[in-house]
Amino acid sequence: MKKWFLVFMLVLAVNWPSESFGCTIIAVGKKASADGSVILSHTDCGPDSRIYVVPGRKFKPGEQAPVYWGIQDADKPLLNDGEIIGYIPQVAETYTYFHSAYSHMNEHQLGIAESTMSQRPELVVIRDKDHKPNQIMTIEQAQIFALQRCKKAKEAVKLIGTLMTTYGFLPSSGDGSEVLVIGDPEEAWVFEVFSVGPGWTRESQKLGAIWAAQRLPDDEATMIPNWSIIKEIDDGEDSEGSLFSNNYMQEAVERGWYDPVGEKPFIWQEIYAPLPQEYATSRFWLFHTTFAPHLKQWPDRSLKGDSYRGINQYYQFVEPLSLYPFSIKPEKKISVRDIMAFQRSTFEGTIYDLTSGPQWLVPDDKGGFVKSPLATPFPGSEMRKLLRLTNRRPVARHRGHYGMICQLRGWLPNEIGGLYWVYLDNPYISPYVPIYAGNLSTAECYSTYNPEKYEEKSARWAIDFVDNLAFLKFQEAIKDIWAARNPFEEEIFAKQEQIEKEALNLHKKNVQAARRYLTDYSNGLMNRVPGIYHNLRDTLIVKYTNNRE
Repeated sequence: MKKWFLVFMLVLAVNWPSESFGCTIIAVGKKASADGSVILSHTDCGPDSRIYVVPGRKFKPGEQAPVYWGIQDADKPLLNDGEIIGYIPQVAETYTYFHSAYSHMNEHQLGIAESTMSQRPELVVIRDKDHKPNQIMTIEQAQIFALQRCKKAKEAVKLIGTLMTTYGFLPSSGDGSEVLVIGDPEEAWVFEVFSVGPGWTRESQKLGAIWAAQRLPDDEATMIPNWSIIKEIDDGEDSEGSLFSNNYMQEAVERGWYDPVGEKPFIWQEIYAPLPQEYATSRFWLFHTTFAPHLKQWPDRSLKGDSYRGINQYYQFVEPLSLYPFSIKPEKKISVRDIMAFQRSTFEGTIYDLTSGPQWLVPDDKGGFVKSPLATPFPGSEMRKLLRLTNRRPVARHRGHYGMICQLRGWLPNEIGGLYWVYLDNPYISPYVPIYAGNLSTAECYSTYNPEKYEEKSARWAIDFVDNLAFLKFQEAIKDIWAARNPFEEEIFAKQEQIEKEALNLHKKNVQAARRYLTDYSNGLMNRVPGIYHNLRDTLIVKYTNNRE
């Protein structure tokens, strides 16, 4: 074995990655999508994958809306959002939205996708049993307020920005900052927010967050891999594509991070985020080479048949983050199914493909070597230690929670035009199921999940069970899984036009009848998922039991 390989494996064993952020966003402008819709997507959302409808309500003047800490926790009862840590003024009327760890869509086709980012350590704010900061506004709480109160993306950007600066941005995913993509059927905005560090109070008259937002051009698409993507900010009076807090530059000046009289421009991405890491740049690279392969001379990260290429640090390029633009014009218009394929990516055929390392090679019966049937793109932490595998982060994740694609279509009534495609657990394993903006409810199996207790009626547990069983012989088991899942998805897409045509005919006569029709259709699909995966569970345990070894 090559000497450099042994040294590299020893380095990996000692310097094990301690953290891996999980969320990937793709957003597509209406002129860049295949059907003219604005598309937002989000993988690996927060722990509480339960999705349910929260109806709009009317309130009396002077009422207050609670601000919660613990919205993402999945081990609480379904309607329990955790500890109340503050209040803000309530509005006269709220809109219906779909609630989950990160709530994504409302009845007016307002959609929001989320990704946690890194931030400089001086900005970090922590809330735990020993720290009770004055900041109270988490990103998931702000998303709920926006979905309850806004119809348009730009309106939601301004509201969330005001909530953050007024009440203080409180990180809820470790010590990270946050980015949202907020869209409606006409446009999408990227909103990034950083904390201002410990010690802030409302009485100080200082803003409680630093934020900036940039409009996505209609004919372009973008991807966010847990990293800031906003670069220079257009702060001119006539700018229509930028929004920002008044302290967006001043905070950096006061902290000595930027000299306003110097020659270097103010680059938001470089000022407030730390140095980039490979878990982010690898996904930047994948997105740009997938959807704009000829835009630039991108780094070559193909395997080219060399199983050692991915672990040879002398081969790999270390590109500057500036190589990747805020957004790109895709060479081919992007469809919902293109994004599904990207969300299911495990970096196949690249140096990041965890199944292609030499650790998986086993002897065949011809004097050569073949890939082990145990090779999986989702090795757990103990398997990575055993095989000395680097902890590279694919887009699809086996320890994910849930994810979505919001398809926002302005040529249809909101009840039909807003289409919320949802998967549970791991997109590589799970099917996507459509939920419409007009749906009156979700199926019980999609609002049932307790991470501490297996429940037969839970779709999340059914999929997770199969995901775990696949490790018995992954290379073979995944074929069985896809053989059951793919026809189910194909049926959904084949019937979509017919279902929506019927819903539109009903909508012209009776809106509530259309909503009931779509609700029954979506819930019927959701209710089929546990049965499909229970059958897969039984098949896999019998077919790949160790009793056959």
